[in-house]
Amino acid sequence: MKRRVNRRHAIGSALATAAAAAAWPLQAKAGDIVIGQSAPVSGPVADAFKGVLAGEKMAFEQINRKGGIEGRTVRLVLLDDAYDPRRTVDNVTTLIERDKVVALTGLGSTAGVGATLPLLLDKKVPLVGVYTGAPNLRMKPHPYFFTTQASFKDEVFYSIRNLVTLRLTRIAVVYQNNEFGKFMLPVAEQAIKDQGATLAATAALGIDGSDAIAAAQAVAAKQPQAVLMIAVGPSVAGYVKANRNYVGVPIYTISTAVGALPALGEDARGLAMTQVIPYPWRQTTTMAREFALECERAQQPVAYDTYGGYLLARFLLEALRRCGKSVSSETLVKTIESGQRWDYGGVNLSFSANNHHGTNFVETTIIGPRLTFMR
Repeated sequence: MKRRVNRRHAIGSALATAAAAAAWPLQAKAGDIVIGQSAPVSGPVADAFKGVLAGEKMAFEQINRKGGIEGRTVRLVLLDDAYDPRRTVDNVTTLIERDKVVALTGLGSTAGVGATLPLLLDKKVPLVGVYTGAPNLRMKPHPYFFTTQASFKDEVFYSIRNLVTLRLTRIAVVYQNNEFGKFMLPVAEQAIKDQGATLAATAALGIDGSDAIAAAQAVAAKQPQAVLMIAVGPSVAGYVKANRNYVGVPIYTISTAVGALPALGEDARGLAMTQVIPYPWRQTTTMAREFALECERAQQPVAYDTYGGYLLARFLLEALRRCGKSVSSETLVKTIESGQRWDYGGVNLSFSANNHHGTNFVETTIIGPRLTFMR
């Protein structure tokens, strides 16, 4: 694996990002193009979403400084669902019926997105980009659902192939004890089988991480050579620390864990993490350079999660721009499906009427000193 340390030693300042999110969004006015979002601003995984929300904010502010779209301000109406799928559905209903949104974006939980998809079909409002790569959400075609990042299945298979290449073939799987994790466990088991590796152990992990030590002890008893962790929120930090004390083998994790890195600090060193967006410190693309300038303007550190939010918002805003003066839910869907290419920070997205999942880009990074990323 080729490794390179990033040029800025920053994952994300929780305090700075929280302050940015607190002042966001502004109230929509008549004539605005309104986008809706339901996300966990509070609750067990709120910290993991601060970065993406800050990145979205930068992109919306950037386009509105330039006059919006056809002279119209683009507003994001954000409602807190606290990672509760029932609240997600309630919020989406409110956004569609009260706020008359053109589109939704940035929903965060697997269960919440799944519960919302039938409503989108009924209301004919598109959901453009989510912060879950759960493959079960992509199994059936949906005319109003688009994704801009690889699936968790893509990430898991990529990680297992890497581990087998490194001859680490006795693999334990530690998974979130919720709908997301329970669906992903058999995906990981299949990847291990397909690569000719051995499933050494499995352990469920509560989202608050309170059972992390017990999970690590159970894994240690089976003597794996590596651990694949599929988790989000506080459980990530809890298990990584417990793994160091009780298991002592490498951990590979998927991109959902990035928001937990500030809580880990130097304990994150050596953690392997798949990424589904391009390296944000590589200033060879216009998108990355503009992102760096927006981070400087907003006094935010350059970080993967912030870049993820920025890229998603930039894609949605560009799709709205390409609609011209006739911005509506219908024209937005047709524009995205039109077969045009879309720049996603150096990765090309491609959609059609038969393909609403724009990319399967995945790469691996290793966490280095002071929470730097190495490639």
